[in-house]
Amino acid sequence: MYKFKLKPLLIATALLVGMSVTFAQDNLINSLKINASDNSKALFKFKDVINLENTSVKTQGSSGTCWSYSANSFIESEMIRMGRKPVEISQIFSARNAYVEKGKMYVRMHGAVTLGDGGAFHDVMNMFKKYGAVPQSVYTGLNYGTEKNKFAEMAALMEAVLAATVKNPNGELTPNWEKAYTAVIDSYLGEIPKSFDFNGKKYTPETFAKEIVGINADDYVEISSLQEYPYYSKFTLLVPDNWSFDQVYNVKMNELTEIIDNALKNGYTVAWAGDVSEKSFSWKNGVAFVPEKKFDEMTTEEKADLFNGPKKEMVVTEENRQKAFNNYTTTDDHGMHIVGISKDQNGKEYYIVKNSWGATNEYKGYLCMTKEFVKYKTTDIMLHKNAIPSTIAKKLGV
Repeated sequence: MYKFKLKPLLIATALLVGMSVTFAQDNLINSLKINASDNSKALFKFKDVINLENTSVKTQGSSGTCWSYSANSFIESEMIRMGRKPVEISQIFSARNAYVEKGKMYVRMHGAVTLGDGGAFHDVMNMFKKYGAVPQSVYTGLNYGTEKNKFAEMAALMEAVLAATVKNPNGELTPNWEKAYTAVIDSYLGEIPKSFDFNGKKYTPETFAKEIVGINADDYVEISSLQEYPYYSKFTLLVPDNWSFDQVYNVKMNELTEIIDNALKNGYTVAWAGDVSEKSFSWKNGVAFVPEKKFDEMTTEEKADLFNGPKKEMVVTEENRQKAFNNYTTTDDHGMHIVGISKDQNGKEYYIVKNSWGATNEYKGYLCMTKEFVKYKTTDIMLHKNAIPSTIAKKLGV
């Protein structure tokens, strides 16, 4: 057990910061209950076109770990696609290891990277390559008496340790800060197992990743679309949760949906990251679209009618997509898992999206998101490189 002392003011400040991360996640979910229609499900008549097999809906609880839940859900669907029996992979194992690496980066950068629960899809793949994987049954991350994730207290203490470290009170850093930092994480989430039994056989995280999960993390790529960078090249996606400064491929906006369509039609699911703060994203109703008119320009009647059946949408352009990213109306809010395509009664296609907020909405944990919304509000996607249309893959060199 590692012991350390911190100034009360520093601890109090970190507690407030850490709690604000979790509260922000909770408030986001609560805010998406507004503009709900009691008749929405009756007024949207969806018919599945493609619905690829995926594992059960999970809940991330009061934690900002959507990136880990969605990416691991994606990996579980990859296991199915590859003919393997899917296993629920421990989402918190991925997150725990990412938190350790993020702490190292934070100290290396003298505190100039974002902390908190957030992360990116590549974090899960990077941790898979470095640390392996374990089943959820082996590592739940619930080492502190709760039935669901509740990370505010842990996050506050993690930040307090790191803040004290970068202040460098001794004038020269010792390696002990990393032990103290990791001890905080493990006291809440549990120490990671060196080996474990699964279905009558002993595994390490590395052998479980290789023999049971069976994916090659190098086969997966992340793709975005921004005008400010050359198309068909790689760039560093400048969002706070990209603490590792990983790069993504850049394609034209319309190619985002072209890639997703091609993937789904060929049996590949897609991990999706983007903005869900729009008033036209309703978790309760399970619908997301881009209205023709801005919400603050709508009449009271138009706002009340927002989810009473399909509506005409704004035609999204590369210019207004880039503008939304620049002016913070598109931010990197949330990660989810695209598993299919559905059509409404007018023939418009929507993506079927699996969320990690439990089976708490009209569609038991799923929602339908229009292609215009995806064009407008995507920050990046992750998928198998073989799921990319050959013409685009050639331009990207993958």
